[in-house]
Amino acid sequence: MAAGKMHADEVETDAALVRRLLAAQFPQWSELPITPVRSAGTDNAIFRLGDDLAVRLPRIHWAVGQVHKEHQWLPRLAPFLPRAVPVPVVMGAPAAGYPWHWSVYRWLPGANTTLEGIADPCQAALDLAQFITALQRIDTTGGPLAADHNLRGGPLATRDTATREALAALQGMIDGAAATAVWEAALQAPPWHRAPVWFHGDLLVGNLLFERGRLSAVIDFGGLGVGDPACDLMLAWSLFAGESRDVLRAALAVDDATWTRGRGHALSQALIFIPYYVDTNPVGVGNARRLIDAVLADYRANS
Repeated sequence: MAAGKMHADEVETDAALVRRLLAAQFPQWSELPITPVRSAGTDNAIFRLGDDLAVRLPRIHWAVGQVHKEHQWLPRLAPFLPRAVPVPVVMGAPAAGYPWHWSVYRWLPGANTTLEGIADPCQAALDLAQFITALQRIDTTGGPLAADHNLRGGPLATRDTATREALAALQGMIDGAAATAVWEAALQAPPWHRAPVWFHGDLLVGNLLFERGRLSAVIDFGGLGVGDPACDLMLAWSLFAGESRDVLRAALAVDDATWTRGRGHALSQALIFIPYYVDTNPVGVGNARRLIDAVLADYRANS
């Protein structure tokens, strides 16, 4: 696999391609500097365009629908959210050998961080709880239902086969017995019985931006949908620990069943990620390993 590629069958992208696409469709930007953005993100290639814009191109066929989803929904959701989210500026068309639609967005300042890089972890937990609560309060009319689009907000059972295959693939690398116990507890937890709500779908450390230690933006809404919000609890283990994790749960008033399903989502995401990306995405694999460690430590401490 070529250097920089995440998938064996992905479409190759580089600054020269972005330049050709811009020249053909948006020539007003075609002379601006184009800089690849290093990211552990797997679905899209991102390039900074000048100081104020970013170009985002799907790498792989399953990410193609995210372009239209974000253009349709982010402008509608953004006014109701307490932190910045990506603002689509224009949608590009297939051209110059690139087969899919692509996007130009406003550039959002900030950087990913770890728990150690957050000025006040408990305040960050409150900020994220405020964001999640605001998202869940938005009218869901017409929103993409998780069950119809194979999104994370659907029943956990839909992820059972892939999760167990990943458990088998990671035999000897993790505590398989504990991981299996966490997963089976999540499967057995009562399902979401309330009205479906908006969820982000991929709230992990790579999709949170911080400035000066404070949450500034939430990015990458490709997994956005309407359903069970337990999947948005993945960040409880991917970013927080101890008191800050407790603060997040309390601020969201999460019941035991939803918390258990959320822990299952966190574990499943990390388990499935590692075998697929073990040779192509060391940053993402490192994040996934830490997420598994956090989930299993929490399970042992509370069981």
